[in-house]
Amino acid sequence: MKYREEQEMKSRIKSNPRLVNLISLLKTTSRENGVSLWRDIATKIEASSCKYAEVNLSKINRYANDGEIILVPGKVLGGGMIETSVKVAALNFSQTAADKINGAKGQCMSIEELVREHPKGSHVRILR
Repeated sequence: MKYREEQEMKSRIKSNPRLVNLISLLKTTSRENGVSLWRDIATKIEASSCKYAEVNLSKINRYANDGEIILVPGKVLGGGMIETSVKVAALNFSQTAADKINGAKGQCMSIEELVREHPKGSHVRILR
């Protein structure tokens, strides 16, 4: 292989064991259930971390309905207010975002938990 190709391959390999396991879980669930949603999320997580989504609560409040499940392939930030009771799954939450979601009778969960609860991916809205 050429040097550049080797460097590109190395840059795509995740060193965080949680992310490696999550990507594997997403791809496996996608294959087993025939759901392309999880494959798309795995691809987004495989990308460079500087390309991860950073979503403020104001955006979640604007687009989510009460009782809905929201998936953020990145980090949820505490900017804005949230008035709807939603389940939010993300890689990470800021402390203020988690407090505000729980205060609005919502639920914060990891993407792993969401995949185990909803392997078919039905009724899940993705925000980027």
